[in-house]
Amino acid sequence: MGELSRTIRQRLDDAYESLRHAHADGDIYLADIRQEEIKELRRIAANHDIGIEPPRCD
Repeated sequence: MGELSRTIRQRLDDAYESLRHAHADGDIYLADIRQEEIKELRRIAANHDIGIEPPRCD
């Protein structure tokens, strides 16, 4: 796995975790920001043929 792939996966994990906390806290603004960040990271991954699994539901 390359550095870009690792970085995108880590950033996605962090963004999904932050999104879960934002929803739990009722922070709609932060949730919107995280959703856009996730969308952009997934776009970058697709442009570089990096397969991304769906988020983990812990």
